Amino acid sequence: MTETRPSILVSGGAKRIGAAIVRGFAEAGWHIVIHYRSSASAAEALATTLPSAETIQCDLADGDAAVAMVQSLAERLPDWRALVNSAAVFEPDDVTALDPATNRKAMEINARTPARMAQAYLAHARTPVGRRVIQVSDQKLRNPNPDFFSYTMSKHALHSTIAMLSTGVARAEDRVYGLAPGAILPSHDQTSEEAEVSHRLNLLERRTEAKEIADAALFLAKGQLASGQTLYCDSGQHLLRQSRDVIYLAREGRTA
Repeated sequence: MTETRPSILVSGGAKRIGAAIVRGFAEAGWHIVIHYRSSASAAEALATTLPSAETIQCDLADGDAAVAMVQSLAERLPDWRALVNSAAVFEPDDVTALDPATNRKAMEINARTPARMAQAYLAHARTPVGRRVIQVSDQKLRNPNPDFFSYTMSKHALHSTIAMLSTGVARAEDRVYGLAPGAILPSHDQTSEEAEVSHRLNLLERRTEAKEIADAALFLAKGQLASGQTLYCDSGQHLLRQSRDVIYLAREGRTA
């Protein structure tokens, strides 16, 4: 099937936002490579529901292994048009006391490894048309708060790679983009009831659906924007100034 379909690798594609992106591209006729770390059963179950898909395991905390994974795929995928780096760790640490272990993990998985994967992809992937790298960041780029300090730092680091990759590595027909979601699915220790409240703390006072992120990724994969741009998909959350993460704003009965 890969001979007739464009291919995409979605890191963290077995669950949550990654799985929504996988489904969106599958519906559009792509061959999907679903990356996972420990969610083998979820990845395989998802793959069986799709017209053309495969799974691949890699711990993104090992950057060398991630680069080797990309190089291996590049050798056998004849039309590898897009790489979506959506895998991430989201663990709390405090703005007054950075936790070194949390920081190292976040910076490696959320920033350093995606940058190296993008470099390897742009160096080796084959396609008759332009290649697309989509780095999934966060609306916290524009609307920062003190919570999840190392996570937020890592997403700012990832964001900084987009312009550099687009001007220093990519060919003229390639595109490197950022995709910045807001609060989409329950995260950290949230209940579904808490998410229902916190995920409406945006300008439109609505929940942004996971499918909207998938649709945005598909739009970026068509390369209609100039390289180096970031698309925010958050119902306007990034235009606000929120003093805490929405998890805690909702618990405290506040909106800002």
